[in-house]
Amino acid sequence: MRKLYIVKSERDFNKIIKQGKLNKNKYFVTYNMKNDKPYDRFGISVPKKLGNAVLRNKYKRKIRSIIDIYRKDCNNSKDYIIILRNKGLNLEFSEMKDSLINLIKEGERHEK
Repeated sequence: MRKLYIVKSERDFNKIIKQGKLNKNKYFVTYNMKNDKPYDRFGISVPKKLGNAVLRNKYKRKIRSIIDIYRKDCNNSKDYIIILRNKGLNLEFSEMKDSLINLIKEGERHEK
């Protein structure tokens, strides 16, 4: 994922969480909000209580690879914040991918 497609600043994170639409399942919480750019941007959060830095970075890499797969199919000009929940630590990659992509698409359906 290129830097162009990443939500980095704390200000943007807080704005998306406060004003964006919430979707959740057992494994993830997502917030999405329309942006004024011609591409999607993603922010990933894995809370400290889920593990040490090595474990959190491992799951961020997995989520980034899922996002790369998703971005090939869709472009909605939205910002997304993805937060991993505790139950998501025990998932296989394929289950994680299906769960996250379905959750993102579910959020798109509610907007239309």
